[in-house]
Amino acid sequence: MTDPNLSNPSPRSEALAAALAKSDVAAVAYALRHDVVVVPQLVVDGKAEQVRVFGREGTDKRMLLLFSSAENYVRMVPDDPNPQVMVGDADWLRDFLTVHSRVLEMVFFDIAGPHVMQAAPADLLKALGPLPGEASNQADG
Repeated sequence: MTDPNLSNPSPRSEALAAALAKSDVAAVAYALRHDVVVVPQLVVDGKAEQVRVFGREGTDKRMLLLFSSAENYVRMVPDDPNPQVMVGDADWLRDFLTVHSRVLEMVFFDIAGPHVMQAAPADLLKALGPLPGEASNQADG
């Protein structure tokens, strides 16, 4: 996982953007397994050190927002003076979903548009497949 500033070339996943544009669940799963995803970071005291998750008032459940590009995240937070992102791969996403499965109720992709999709964390874990080295009855597609 890398930690790019938005002043550098913007991180993006063309494969994820194309899959979202088609509303193609299988292509989204393929993109997540074989490409990257842009993940918002929470900036505290000028440092972006952890994943930024979102929640609804009055609940302890959280939503993970993932993006096909840093631009799509910036569009969601136009008033943020210093939006920060990181790039995650399939292993990172699988680990994050596993560790935080009890508090995550939903994962949204490109929530500010142009092509929004959502998935339950358990469904994403299935789509990502087993950890490397684990036995699997599924073919990697």
